[in-house]
Parts: sequence; C-alpha cells; structure tokens
Amino acid sequence: MSTSRKTTRRQILQGMAAVGAASILPSASNRAAGFESANGRPVFATIGLRNQGWTITQKSFRFADFAALADVDANVLGDNVEKVKMAQGKAPDAYKDYRKILDRKDIDAVMIATPDHWHTKIAIEAMYAGKDVYCEKPLTLTIDEGKQIEKVVKETGRVFQVGTMQRSESEQRFLQAVALVNNGRVGTVKKVTCGINGMVASPKIPVAPVPDGLDWDLWLGPAPKVDYRALPELREGYGGGVPLYSNCHYSFRNWHEYSGGKLTDWGAHHVDIACWALGASDTGPSKIAPLDYSLPVAYKDGHPTVADQYNAATKFNIRVDMPNDVEMIITSEGDNGILFEGTKGRFFVNRGKIVGRPVEDLVQHPLPEGAVEAVYGGPVSENHTANFIEGMKSRKQPISDVWTHNRMLEICHLSNIAMRLGRELNWDPDKREIIGDEQANSFLSRESRKGFEIQT
Repeated sequence: MSTSRKTTRRQILQGMAAVGAASILPSASNRAAGFESANGRPVFATIGLRNQGWTITQKSFRFADFAALADVDANVLGDNVEKVKMAQGKAPDAYKDYRKILDRKDIDAVMIATPDHWHTKIAIEAMYAGKDVYCEKPLTLTIDEGKQIEKVVKETGRVFQVGTMQRSESEQRFLQAVALVNNGRVGTVKKVTCGINGMVASPKIPVAPVPDGLDWDLWLGPAPKVDYRALPELREGYGGGVPLYSNCHYSFRNWHEYSGGKLTDWGAHHVDIACWALGASDTGPSKIAPLDYSLPVAYKDGHPTVADQYNAATKFNIRVDMPNDVEMIITSEGDNGILFEGTKGRFFVNRGKIVGRPVEDLVQHPLPEGAVEAVYGGPVSENHTANFIEGMKSRKQPISDVWTHNRMLEICHLSNIAMRLGRELNWDPDKREIIGDEQANSFLSRESRKGFEIQT
C-alpha cells in the first residue's frame, strides 16, 4: 500500500469541525428515522463486504443510504455493488483502497467488517477523518489496540458502535437474562458458564495461487507478509464459495495472525452478556487459568512452530476469577450459550431459548415494569444500526460502546495468551496489564507491518 496519499493529523482535525457539525442534527420524531440532510437520511459506507459486511449493510438500508463500498477482493466488491444498487436504486461507488472513502466529506459514518487485524487501523483513521464508526466484533486483535481506540474516541468525540448485536437482539432474550440477574432472580451469582463451541483442526494447507481479483498483499495489510494458502475443496453454506481450508476468507478466524479463534468469535458475544449481567463491564478479572485445552500445532514461546495449519485452540476449558468471587468458565463443551448459577437458582440463555426455573417463575412473578428497558438504558432500539444512528443524532455512545466491549474482550484475549504460553495469568484490571510476567505482557500488543502503520 502506497503512503503517498497520507493525510496529516492536523489536516484531518481541521476538517473535523465542519464534518462533526453536520452530524449533530435535531432529533427526528421517529427514532433512527435519519438525519435531516438533503433526503433525511445519513450517508454510510461499508469497508469489508464478505459475509458479515453484507449482513450489516443489508440491515441498515432502512436507516441510511450507502454512497460507497470498499473491499480488496474485486469479485466481492462487484457482487455487493450490484446488491446495494438493487436494494436502494442507486449504485454506490466502489473502491479497493478504503482511504478513498475516508477522504470523502459526504460520508457520515463507516461500517467496518474486515478481518480483525484491520479493524483498529481503519477505525482510528476513520475517526480522525471525522466519521462515526460501526465496527464488527471482535473490535481488536490485541488488548493495547483497544486502549488506542478508546483514546481516539475520547479525543475526537466520534460515536462508535461495536457489532455485538446480542445487546440489541430483537427477541430480547439476552436483555431479559441480564434483567433476571439484576433483579435477583438467581440470588447471588456464584458461577457463569459461557459455551462458545470448539473448532476442528485443519490438514496441512499448501501454498496456492492467489485467486483472481484478490489483492493478497492488501488483504494481509498490517499482518506479516506470508504466502496465500488454500485447499481446492469449497465451503458450503454460510461463507460458501471460498476454500474450506485457507488462511484467508472466512477461515481467517482460525489463525492468531488475523483473529483469536472461538475465544474472540463466539466469546466476544457470550462473555459480553455475562460481564454485562455481572456488572463487570468497567472492570476485569483477577486471574485466567487454562484448565485443559488443545492447540492444533506445536507452540514455542507462545508462537506456532508451523505456518501451514490453523493455530487457534480447538478445545478448551478456562476458569476466570471475576469480581465478587464469581467463577466464569469459558468452554468449548456443551450447548452454545450462557448458564447463570446463583444461590436461588439457575437459567440458560442462547439465541434460540431462555430456560430454567427463574424463567418459568416469570408467569407468576413477572419482572418489574421497565426492567428490560432499564438494562438497555431506555426504549430498546429496533436493531443495532438503529441504536447506532440514535447515538449519531444525540452524540451519545451506543449500547455497545468501546469501553465495555474492550473490558470483556480482554478476558478473551488473555485466555488465548494463557493457552499459548501454557500457564495461568494474573491480571491487574486497573493498570490493564499482566502481573509479574514480562513475556505474557509482550502479547498485549503487536507491531504492524511496515507501510501499514496507523496514520495519525
């Protein structure tokens, strides 16, 4: 990626006043109905379009107009331009280089759904360019990236929504779960178990030709320069049309170079709800202990020793010591979802059900009126994008803000570090560092590849 188009931080901040002023508009009578711009709607752009990128774009047509899309895969970009054109009657502009979107003054906000290793760079540069940001989970690749993002949100005053959509889930099971805990329906919480599934190991994945239309160097971006790898067998269903085994599309979650396996995938959802219910969204654990786990390849000093197989943990049971003597278990075993256990009972919640005696008791002993709204901080938004736009209008942070997200994501990142090093970690939630373990602390950050540093 050439840096010849680099904009200085001074130039960006000078342009922010006009952009920011244009974003602070009077509230509409209908919540999230849109800005009072030329056509009454905010202007969005999406960066990263495969799978979840299209999902969040599609869910946002009701509230916003999409002026531009960006993706490093020309095939994905072209397909999505056509889908957006069909949905809104006008084709968005298409770019391989996301920075061309950030240069545009007509775009109010960006939605980011790239692989995880790109999130922080794009999000920070977008905020300095005067854009509000919706970024998919997990927000960061490392713990220190979360601190960087928090600093820039505070400095720029941009509104930032993280895509942990369970907080705005339409069926409101997770909001009800938090309300049950908050209203003492399980008594004092003693244990919470987050079932987040495991993953399968891969066979050896050979070096392969880069697919036509994919800019592999730009896909890697801040990550180390490596060969593209893939097996010819194609994936079916969600994520279909791409190799079943690769180090790129869809499978990137199984590589620590780009993501954090199931811990930062499903973990970013269920650990989030658990921390919310426990009231631990502004603090953190004291200890993370990997009880048992399986890594698919050999590791040395916390780093995989081979480059041709998935390297994120396949199975795991991790104990996390949370405030108030609550034990959290993060496991690849059992049903996907969250089990809350307290002195008065227990219940289980996931995307398909909420079950247990405290739930059954609601027939005779319902929650107080407004209990769910109290959890959400007001009337529950129609969906996660609606909540984001409400925040853009009010200039208040949405329901999935960066601070609470990073606090719970630290648990997921620390769990991965503990497994990679094969030992328990003691965590200082105030200093946000690992206690007495210099080697482990070295995993809190990661250096970007030369030429792909964050431009400030």
